[in-house]
Amino acid sequence: MGPQPGPAVSRALAGLVAATLVAGGAACGPGAGADDVVAGEPDAGGPAPDARRFGGDGGELPSCQALRATVRDFQPATHPDFEPLSDSDFAYPGLVEPALGGDGKPVYAHAGATPHTAGPAAFAQWYRETPGINVAIETTIPLTETAPGRYAFTSAAFFPADGLGFGDTALANDGQYHNFHFTTEIHTTFTYGGGEAFTFRGDDDLWLFINGRLAIDLGGLHPELSGTVDLDAQAAALGITPGNVYPMDIFHAERHTDASNFHVETTIDCFVVP
Repeated sequence: MGPQPGPAVSRALAGLVAATLVAGGAACGPGAGADDVVAGEPDAGGPAPDARRFGGDGGELPSCQALRATVRDFQPATHPDFEPLSDSDFAYPGLVEPALGGDGKPVYAHAGATPHTAGPAAFAQWYRETPGINVAIETTIPLTETAPGRYAFTSAAFFPADGLGFGDTALANDGQYHNFHFTTEIHTTFTYGGGEAFTFRGDDDLWLFINGRLAIDLGGLHPELSGTVDLDAQAAALGITPGNVYPMDIFHAERHTDASNFHVETTIDCFVVP
């Protein structure tokens, strides 16, 4: 499957998107390699754990070094954007608009289909509860201090919907041992002190908004890719000033077998659910 060029990142944010699209990106933080997983997480071939390994029992973690998330489980048989038949295993930036929608959701940037998506109506279901199409699951992604002032979550087997949603056992997950068909939505706030950065590495789609503006664009069905936003370098474009509190909104999708990587590394030391 040879790479094909996607459309250019939206002109308004051509200088903003700091995502460095490097397949099989560099290690995520000190001591965290591409194959590292969360402590206690089984290998990809082992039994499927439930969402509580990510704090999904609804309990609060003892610090603000965590990301509260809503995972929505989908079935590829009923949604064309999950496990699509098209050969589209490459990055496709520009799938969403550079500004977050007024409802706090990403805005689809195309009038119709793309090599990676069926169109605006299907995309509108990714991050909205839609009976019969998706099932919402609440979970928490903990961040561990891997070095002084550096926090990370790393998993080479990120399957928070295993045994949940439409599949009640691991082997029932869309015919796969793991459940590869879900989206992840995170809303949080942080205090910008100066000098912070945020890195994501994984597959498939990932859009990160800061202050309602697109800061990382890793859209598309693609192998593991990495993107970083340096908050100081992008402060003017993001409209942020040290000492103030800003929203961060993250939208992720796992839509295609046969890998699910989710790696976060940041020097932001505290996230607060708005």
